[in-house]
Amino acid sequence: MRKSHVPMIALLVSTAPLMLAAAPAHCGTGARLPHYARQALPAGDGWASQGAGTTGGAAADQAHVFTVTNRAELAAALDNGSATPKIIQVSGTIDGNADDTGAPLSCDAYATDGYSLDAYLAAYDPAVWGMDEVPTGPQEDARAASAAKQAARVELKVGSNTTVVGVGRNPRLLGLDLQVSGSDNVIVRNLAFEDAFDCFPQWDPTDGDTGNWNSEYDNLVVTGSTHVWVDHNTFTDGRRPDADQPFYFGRIYQQHDGELDVVKGADYVTASWNAFTDHDKTLLFGNSDGAAATDAGKLRITLHHNLFQDIGERAPRVRFGQVDAYNNHYVVTDAADYVYSLGVGFHSQLVAEDNAFTLPAGVTAGRTIAYWKGTAMTEDHNYVNGRPADLLGAFNAANPATPIAQGAGWTPALRTRVDDPRSVPHIVDGGAGAGRL
Repeated sequence: MRKSHVPMIALLVSTAPLMLAAAPAHCGTGARLPHYARQALPAGDGWASQGAGTTGGAAADQAHVFTVTNRAELAAALDNGSATPKIIQVSGTIDGNADDTGAPLSCDAYATDGYSLDAYLAAYDPAVWGMDEVPTGPQEDARAASAAKQAARVELKVGSNTTVVGVGRNPRLLGLDLQVSGSDNVIVRNLAFEDAFDCFPQWDPTDGDTGNWNSEYDNLVVTGSTHVWVDHNTFTDGRRPDADQPFYFGRIYQQHDGELDVVKGADYVTASWNAFTDHDKTLLFGNSDGAAATDAGKLRITLHHNLFQDIGERAPRVRFGQVDAYNNHYVVTDAADYVYSLGVGFHSQLVAEDNAFTLPAGVTAGRTIAYWKGTAMTEDHNYVNGRPADLLGAFNAANPATPIAQGAGWTPALRTRVDDPRSVPHIVDGGAGAGRL
């Protein structure tokens, strides 16, 4: 999703330990799974319940129920994105930046072809390179090659008919980018996704008025897939918050992309009871205004009972899709870091109802919405700091040059429970995120 260091480790691994590390543990015939491991999405619970619904790996036989504790075991259980029904239980912390023996890999371990950050900064300093062209040349080529090596470790494909679920205490995916790509019928639950970081951000002087550092890797990306349920997960930058990152060329050295993106013709997705915390650009639904051929009539997504705690923007930003956002709690504690919550993008059909916003002084109701070439949305019965608020009216009053009309042109029908927005902060804060099933 582009557009937006650490000693070298020798990778000397023999064949025998590699094969041993890659074998995931099977649950024995008599093993008891947590009650939620085979649980399907309830009927009527958002867009992912449309049609045949979403059952994930509920049909898995015992030979395809795995417990995994490291990256190699997780990769083996995923079976290169196979469609065989499977349940993958994640136990403990799995670090995506690790070799097949479990040894951690630093950014230097991926660096190749003479790449170094110092050399990259020297080559593309605006005083040297200028601001009119994207970087090209040896250091940019080396950066791209180094990034490809990291991608080969941290990107893992989730195939059809799969449930990936956390078990035990604090199941966590660290630095991984799970990709539900070209799949159908997938469930991802009860996991802490933390710090999917890019060792090799790209400088783009043409991005915006002053340039930007752009990075790869979402914690979870749904690409061209259908019937996906994302439930009771926690998404965070964890040990590597953006606030701690340095600035180069006057812009933050951004090593994070999104937390959950749904793009490229994906359809029928429900994201419920998740906690998204301390992140900048969080949910992107549709990644190009020019993607009508793949996205028009798709990107149907439900967001309900999610916590958005100190999210800078994109909660979500929508293009094309019919998106139903209800009963979510949006919490902002620092006005300086907040941009917006609801992005009304090109041909979007966003419905935002019965949500609760907890906003500090300096953040008005009108700031919760942003215009991204969208012309209409449905906004109704939302509360700010415990009181009814006309978010859309406040936005239009503050932005007369880019008004957004009331009425998305459709009415959501796939909802199982709608709570009073006055109760949403208590309900969502107490129930959203991993470890609360």
